[in-house]
Amino acid sequence: MSSILPDTPSFETPVYGTVFGERARVVHRLREGDQLILVPDPPGVEQPSVWVHAKGGDVVGHLSPDVNRWLAPRMMEGARYGARVRSIGEPGTESWKRLVIAVRRV
Repeated sequence: MSSILPDTPSFETPVYGTVFGERARVVHRLREGDQLILVPDPPGVEQPSVWVHAKGGDVVGHLSPDVNRWLAPRMMEGARYGARVRSIGEPGTESWKRLVIAVRRV
């Protein structure tokens, strides 16, 4: 379970799903400090996720289910969050720890 409390104004979290499709190539071109875009699933999705996109719109991955559980509904209600690349692990790093982002409410 995530140790990030709901309504935390800023936090760091890994991005999940970075190895599917072309996402690994997108992660490879990212650099620390790059701005990212957070987009929640549309209303009506049973278990909505918050998706992480690189500048230009390419999908990088999604946030963990524990974070999605509280962040997605808040974003669908109008709360805005921004994100930046905090760190990128080496290619041998487990995929769920490879990309860590810093998220803050704006």
